[in-house]
Amino acid sequence: MKVVLRQDVEKLGEAGSVQNVSGGYARNFLIPQGLAVYATEGELKMAAHNQAVKDRKIARQEEQLRSLAEKIDGLKLSFVARAGANGQLFGSIGSADIAEQISAKIGEEIDRRKVVLNDPIRQLGDHSVEIHLVGKLRPTVTVTVAGEEVEEAEEAVEETEEAAAE
Repeated sequence: MKVVLRQDVEKLGEAGSVQNVSGGYARNFLIPQGLAVYATEGELKMAAHNQAVKDRKIARQEEQLRSLAEKIDGLKLSFVARAGANGQLFGSIGSADIAEQISAKIGEEIDRRKVVLNDPIRQLGDHSVEIHLVGKLRPTVTVTVAGEEVEEAEEAVEETEEAAAE
């Protein structure tokens, strides 16, 4: 059964897209929840028109943000963080930290939600991070995380272990 999605549905599609789903899924979940409507001729025409408008808007935004993408692409960011002996960070580097450093380097504000990280960075080394600006503009930056000297912390742990042993 064909339906037109009214809202984004996880693992199915974005709002305005035409999807082919099972009849039970459409009748029992999507339509009663207001997530989709039956794909009638009128709905299909409206979906096609809305998609064309959306495509033109994205193309215009891509053109405006192309210079920003060129500034960001290939950028190298470096962070210094406390880490254990095995290279595991005591904290983490998140998307807000990366967006803040990119904004400082290029002089334009980057929203933290544009930085795509599945999980925060918790290991030392180089990490490749993608920035989703709009549409197909997805520049990549390299994040290098270096370890901070943590000898004092290791000495404190050794002292507490010695004190506990006595």
